[in-house]
Amino acid sequence: MTDNTSRGGDDAATDGGGATGDAATDGGVASSGAAQAHSNTDYLGAEVNILNPSTPYMRDHLRIVWTGFAIWVLAVWGPVTLTNLAPGVMTQSMPILQFPLHYFLVAFGAPTSALVLAFWYSRKRDALDEKYGIEHNDVAATDGGVDE
Repeated sequence: MTDNTSRGGDDAATDGGGATGDAATDGGVASSGAAQAHSNTDYLGAEVNILNPSTPYMRDHLRIVWTGFAIWVLAVWGPVTLTNLAPGVMTQSMPILQFPLHYFLVAFGAPTSALVLAFWYSRKRDALDEKYGIEHNDVAATDGGVDE
């Protein structure tokens, strides 16, 4: 590779011949990337980085996922942790069903919370899809995109 320290003559070869004279800005109009309007974004086809979502849709969806995950952790691991921290209270029989509280919370509370979370997620996802104009009326190709 040669060292090019000059600013004259054949600079058109390095920029494809696009720049003539002084460089000018685009006036703040970006042709692609983060400044692209969400109505023109293919949200379902964009690359996903779970730590840094690239589109508003993905950021909103990730917020829903993390909220649901936090609730799930509390519902599943909360009774187990409380049984370890306060075994006296958690192992006493409940007055109505005569089950130990920790057993009832794990056997009934965790599966019920999973069903409630599934319903909650589907409602939030439908609202998010509606907000960003994503419709699921089209038939998706499930054979790699060849046929419908």
